[in-house]
Amino acid sequence: MEITWFGETCVRLRGREGIVAADAYRAVVGPTGRGLTADIATYSHADPDPGRVTGRGARASRVDGTGIVRPTSIENAFYLDAPGEYEVHEVLINAVRTYRDEVKGAERGLNTTFVYELDGLHAAHLGDVGHLLNEEQLAEIGSVELVCVTLGSSLNAARTAELVAQLDTRLVVPLPVGDERTAAAELERFLREMGVQQAQPVPKLSVSISTVPQETTVIVLEPRGRG
Repeated sequence: MEITWFGETCVRLRGREGIVAADAYRAVVGPTGRGLTADIATYSHADPDPGRVTGRGARASRVDGTGIVRPTSIENAFYLDAPGEYEVHEVLINAVRTYRDEVKGAERGLNTTFVYELDGLHAAHLGDVGHLLNEEQLAEIGSVELVCVTLGSSLNAARTAELVAQLDTRLVVPLPVGDERTAAAELERFLREMGVQQAQPVPKLSVSISTVPQETTVIVLEPRGRG
């Protein structure tokens, strides 16, 4: 499985069974998606910039019931934004209801955490989760080898590290959000919380079931840049 970060909470997961684009908002990848293609498009929460419907390729974009306007490059991808169990293009997906705050979405709204099974690996994209997980949510998510976790949103670095510890995963991919300075500072705080002295960013992460590390390892990815 190959993972590429496109900025904010947007990642692409490429496996033999198919390609998943998670949180490919136009505010992140632009109206046309900058060539981002996928078989499946999942969205964890409402569009962070629903008013951005102008620009090149806007007329061809598809507006979904949640107000999400997909980039034209993935407008034909199978769309998921709600809890449930799915099998699409031979990719098994488990979507779990979570929230963007600690009061069940009353302040910032709903969130969906997705778990994808690709190449025999279970990878979780937590989305913009704003709370620690309860026993029921942990049971629904199950055992995962890799977690993509947002930094700099509702949870501070210490709480985010606690969230990661709940999942007992072996690969952690942090997704810092916000402006460049804020994102860099939040990433630094998170790495300290995780006991990481230094992490050299890499363009992408390629991992197989045989190369998953035995101990929890943080992999920092270079963003592909904004649209």
